[in-house]
Amino acid sequence: MTIFTNARLINPETLTDDLGWLRMEGNVIAETGTGTPPRGESIDCGGKCLAPGIVDLGVKVSEPGERHKESFASAGRAAAAGGVTTMITRPDTQSAIDTPEVLEFVRRRAAEDAIVKVKHMAALTKGRAGREMVEIGFMLDAGAVAFTDCDHVVEDTKVLQRALTYARSCGALVIGHPQDPGLSKGAAVTSGKFATLRGLPAVSPMAERMGLDRDLALIEMTGVRYHFDQLTTARALPALDRAKHNGFDVTAGVSIHHLTLNDLDVGDYRTFFKVKPPLRSEDDRLAMVEGVASGLIDVISSMHTPQDEESKRLPFEEAASGAVALETLLPAALRLYHSGQLGLPQLFRAMALNPAHRMGLASGRLSEGAPADLVLFDADAPFVLDRFKLRSKSKNTPFDGARMQGKVIGTWVDGLRVFEG
Repeated sequence: MTIFTNARLINPETLTDDLGWLRMEGNVIAETGTGTPPRGESIDCGGKCLAPGIVDLGVKVSEPGERHKESFASAGRAAAAGGVTTMITRPDTQSAIDTPEVLEFVRRRAAEDAIVKVKHMAALTKGRAGREMVEIGFMLDAGAVAFTDCDHVVEDTKVLQRALTYARSCGALVIGHPQDPGLSKGAAVTSGKFATLRGLPAVSPMAERMGLDRDLALIEMTGVRYHFDQLTTARALPALDRAKHNGFDVTAGVSIHHLTLNDLDVGDYRTFFKVKPPLRSEDDRLAMVEGVASGLIDVISSMHTPQDEESKRLPFEEAASGAVALETLLPAALRLYHSGQLGLPQLFRAMALNPAHRMGLASGRLSEGAPADLVLFDADAPFVLDRFKLRSKSKNTPFDGARMQGKVIGTWVDGLRVFEG
């Protein structure tokens, strides 16, 4: 038994932020309170924040195929240092996770090497090629928690409709990337004056709205459970709102980079700021923040995408997209807290409670009987980020050299401390 005393309990279920205590019994939370704590072995939190561990939906671990970019061991260490207690990994590896055998391989690797919990998504179509759906039933039996082709949008609507119909019959969750693939092909930035001045190939924000509208029509047709991995434009939000009010089983996420950065951050062709979808306008960024505040956008994720130096040290058009974010997700999210745009309970509703609920996990809560997956952090501790100190194998972060606030003091997974800051 361990008792956390003198802690700011960040409760995303009740949306409260109160000084109190939490008792951990074995691998579960036994009780919480705001009065005098019970006696026993205790950890004095010194008034720092104690919250449910982050459930990061959409992490890329580069096994199999590109282990030099990120392994389960390095990703697990980075996650623990960032307060992430559960990683939901993507299937966009060099050999797509599209068979029970490949899924079993990554499950075994994760169980052996990662110090945090790992759940795995599988590809929706074989090779993520958009031509033939995977054996969804077999993949569910093998442990897949969702199905997605990630940024390889299925262009053949009939193939997608069949896959969604079959997923619906199995009760499977499908995760989609709302972009029109034709308009998005080859784009490096969002269209506008900045893109024109820089002479970079651009895509209109309407590409997201068009992809969203098509997928929503198929969701209505099939009744499938569906999650949009990243919404990034204000134009997409009214359609999402209508779908939710119409009773569709649909949720949506946003990456931390689209919540805290905008298209001007690209500056003089800085490739660490090249992500997919490309960074949007400041108006779009503010609309996403408001979407999270209102609950319209359900999930904030890192969209952790490791890339090596060789793939980033190229002209902007040719450089690989993506950024690492397991360790920077929490301090970047705290920018929104310090600016007064989002409260800590709202942040952890989107980073812990909602993704856990969507994936059918018991974590993401501070309630009795929930897994003792916890993060203790100092929301005000200042630091300057040095990318070479990140625990990820790849160092491609847009926050290198940035002044940030928020340091993880400790991370617990099933009651065991896996990180001490």
